[in-house]
Amino acid sequence: MSTSVLDTPARTRSGVVAPAWARWLALEATIPAVLFASAAIVIGLHWDISWHRSIGRDTFWSPPHVLEQVAASVAGLLCGWRVLYTSFFGGTDADRAGAVRWWGIFHGPLGGWVCIWGTIAMISSAPFDNWWHNAYGLDVEILTPPHVILLLGMVTIQLGAMLMMLAEQNRGGAAAHDPTRSRLFATSMGLIVLMAATIVFSETSQPNQHHAPLFYQISAGIYPLFLVAVARAGRVRWPATMAALTYMVILLLLSWTLALVPATPMLAPIYNPITHLMPPAFPILLVAPALAIDLLVRRFGSGNDWRLALLLGPAVVAVMVLVQWPFSQLMLAQKMPNYWLALGYFDYGSKLGPWVKQFWDVPGISYQRGVGYVGSVDWPAVARGLAVAVVLGIVSSRVGLWWGGWMTKVRR
Repeated sequence: MSTSVLDTPARTRSGVVAPAWARWLALEATIPAVLFASAAIVIGLHWDISWHRSIGRDTFWSPPHVLEQVAASVAGLLCGWRVLYTSFFGGTDADRAGAVRWWGIFHGPLGGWVCIWGTIAMISSAPFDNWWHNAYGLDVEILTPPHVILLLGMVTIQLGAMLMMLAEQNRGGAAAHDPTRSRLFATSMGLIVLMAATIVFSETSQPNQHHAPLFYQISAGIYPLFLVAVARAGRVRWPATMAALTYMVILLLLSWTLALVPATPMLAPIYNPITHLMPPAFPILLVAPALAIDLLVRRFGSGNDWRLALLLGPAVVAVMVLVQWPFSQLMLAQKMPNYWLALGYFDYGSKLGPWVKQFWDVPGISYQRGVGYVGSVDWPAVARGLAVAVVLGIVSSRVGLWWGGWMTKVRR
């Protein structure tokens, strides 16, 4: 018969039985809490971006800011309690031996320590950001010093959550493999993929940019790093595909939800009067290259990693071109705005025109004021750009294989 950690008496070093609620908070509540924090942070970030695109003016106590700080507090407090519990109030010698030690007396999981430091960064950035606005007014650039600290804290908490799920998956060896833990690990990596897409692709997320070589170069340089790593380290059958689906499902739900929330611009100039929050762009079809990654890693994963990377890089770029190139054409052919495709939504400061239905940054095609986009596609330049994407994909895949190999050894 299976037992819970609450069924096993845990005693302090003085021999006093620790309360059941204390053990539950330390040993069972931490995992769902940090996963919630990871998801809430990236959801709050998208909500905050939409808030700025739609309303413009805000305070520190805007709803997305509150969500982000609450998520950070939940992760930091529960991971902090797990450290204290393991170190002083109920952790066994085996618990302490399987934890990362700090200052000789504090013991906690590696992911828990990472979450704690991320929480400190996020919480400390709040008064810094408030002072920055009071001193310099509204942000002209998004990457102000307090925003950089905030972003680093967000990413750190997400990495900490992923490391906690990873340790739970790896602990006990193959004989104790629990598919639920492996699914949680793949899901946590999908949340990191969503964060990476939010940070890197905030300026290249529209389907208008999906014929530009730069889009494929950035995609090949970023996505394989995470998807190949989870494919190598995950113990479920399709870990990279599961991570990609997590990214796509959450982004779709965000798009469909935010587009229903009323909002009015409050910062001039207003060229595009809007009545609701701007949704993020439709997610790229990342599940297609993720499937290719899972298949290749499963087939050749035990061989030479450089050989596998040489297969993964071209495969990722080829699948993305075959899927995303025609899909973006299909999207731009639709009537705008389109709720289900999150298509045709632009900031209140945008002057709308024929450009919203055209592709941007394509070699050989240039924009002329008063005329629009003119010229024809320079296919040799496009081919050279895609060749660069393949090289970036190979390098990213090789780093992902190394990272994934390291992750298979994480137990603490």
